[in-house]
Amino acid sequence: MRITSRVSLPRPTRHELALIGITMIWGATFLVVHLAVQTTGPWFFVGVRFAVAALVLGLLSVRVLRGLTRTELIAGASIGLAIALGYGLQTVGLQSIESSTSAFITAFYVPLVPLLQWAVFRRAPRLGAWLGIAAAFVGLLLLAAPELTGFSFGFGEVVTLVSALAIAAEVVLISVFANRVDARRVTVVQLVAASLFAFVAMPVTGEAVPAFSGVWVAAAVGLGVASALIQLTMNWAQRRVSATRATVIYAAEPVWAGVVGRIAGERLPVLALVGGAFIVLGVLLSELRFTRRREPEPES
Repeated sequence: MRITSRVSLPRPTRHELALIGITMIWGATFLVVHLAVQTTGPWFFVGVRFAVAALVLGLLSVRVLRGLTRTELIAGASIGLAIALGYGLQTVGLQSIESSTSAFITAFYVPLVPLLQWAVFRRAPRLGAWLGIAAAFVGLLLLAAPELTGFSFGFGEVVTLVSALAIAAEVVLISVFANRVDARRVTVVQLVAASLFAFVAMPVTGEAVPAFSGVWVAAAVGLGVASALIQLTMNWAQRRVSATRATVIYAAEPVWAGVVGRIAGERLPVLALVGGAFIVLGVLLSELRFTRRREPEPES
C-alpha cells in the first residue's frame, strides 16, 4: 500500500463568484478612502459612508424589515461594532500610509480568522493555518522595515493592523449568525450600527465635523452604495461559504488595491512588495487543506 499526499482547492460556486466580484470592488475602495480623508476626519467619513449604505439598502428593504427579530438586532449590532472598528481604524491609518500598504496590512485579518475561530469554537487551526500565519508575519516584517532598518511600524501601520483584528472578528461573527437571521434585515441593522458607532467615536477622539467638500461627499456616497452591496453579498454568500473558504477569496483584495494604487502613481519599495506577496501567500497557505489518500500497491 503506497500513501501519497495531495493539495486540493475546491471549485468556485455561484456564492463564491459573488464574493470574488465584491472583492474586486473592495480592493478599489482603498485609494478612494485615502484621497477622501485628506478633506475630512476618518470617523465622520466612516459614519457618513455607512449611513448612506444603510439608507440605500433600507429603502430597498422596507417590507422585509417588518419581520425584524431580537436575534437580528443583536447580530447586527455586534457585526456593526466590528465593522465600525475595522473600517474606522483602517481609515485612520489611511491618513498617513499609502492605500497599497493599508490593503496588504489589512489582509493580515485572513490568517487571524482561524485563531479567532479557535478561541470561539475551540477548533484548533490546521497546519496550513499555522504556515499562513508565519508567512503573513514575515510579510508584515518586510512591510514594516522595507529598508531593513529594524522593526519600525508607524502609527498608521499599527492602527491598520488593529483594524485587521476587528475585520477578522466581523467575518467570524457573520458566520456565527448567518443561518439564524435574514441576510437583508441583519445587513441594514449592521450598517446603521456601524454608522452610529463611528459618529459616537468622533467626540471620544476629538474629531470635529469637517467643512463641506465635494471630494468627501462624492466618495462617501459612492462607497456607501458599494458598502451596501459588499455587506449584503457577504451575508448572503456566507450562508453557503464558510468563513475560512471566504477568506481565500478575500485574499485577492490587496492585489486589486495594489493594482489600482499603482495606476494612481503609488510606488512601494521592492522589499515592501515582497512583504505584500508574503502576506498574500500566508492568506492562501492558511486555507490549503493537506489530505492523504491510499493507493493500492502494484500487484507482484
